[in-house]
Amino acid sequence: MPTLIVPPRFCGPPGCANGGYLSGLFAACLPSLSRIRLVRPVPIGRPLRIENRGAQRYELLDGEQSIALAEPGTLTLAVPKPPDYLQAIEASRRYIGFGRHPFPNCFVCGPDRGHGDGLRIFAGAVDGLVAAPWIPDLSIAEPDGKVTAAVMYAALDCPGYFAARSDGVPMLLGEFTAHIDRRVHADSPCVLVGWRMNVSGRKYEVGTALFDGNGQLCARAQALWIEPRAASGP
Repeated sequence: MPTLIVPPRFCGPPGCANGGYLSGLFAACLPSLSRIRLVRPVPIGRPLRIENRGAQRYELLDGEQSIALAEPGTLTLAVPKPPDYLQAIEASRRYIGFGRHPFPNCFVCGPDRGHGDGLRIFAGAVDGLVAAPWIPDLSIAEPDGKVTAAVMYAALDCPGYFAARSDGVPMLLGEFTAHIDRRVHADSPCVLVGWRMNVSGRKYEVGTALFDGNGQLCARAQALWIEPRAASGP
């Protein structure tokens, strides 16, 4: 099996990979739809080894330390109707990350990342969802002009965090299952949405989806976000 490396550009928490981007790189090496479980923060800038553990199960290793696990997954989401692009722009004005953000340099949702560097996906509340507009930069496109699959995975990641909670409490991505129906074109308007599905203690199950400018569904994901014990309130 191949190795993979997460370049420093695609970070989430400081010094660590964005979980969605890592999941996309890992999933691209696997033969079928997989549920990715992130065991610990993923280092950036160094080779990570994939090992086949049998029965379509795989492990991602940093040296001998387990980083992530993959197993056969399913994805049956009832995807809500998205707001239109102008409504998504208005929702993004309510993005709580402008005032309080646990990881302001996150590749996907960090407000400190500049245009042409981070994705700057700022999901704000609208009609029981969170939504964000997105025009993918040409720097994240393949030669065919379409956004890479790993970046689409990343785009589906962070809106789920803001759907899970609206108070900026730090959480980490625990599990991620995504499917891309078709890759979107760079430099074309898109809309992302996220919605909370279930809460169990410190665990938040969410759905996210990506639509093109015509409102056509292009990708969707289901994720589990986990609030660390140290961050729990009374």
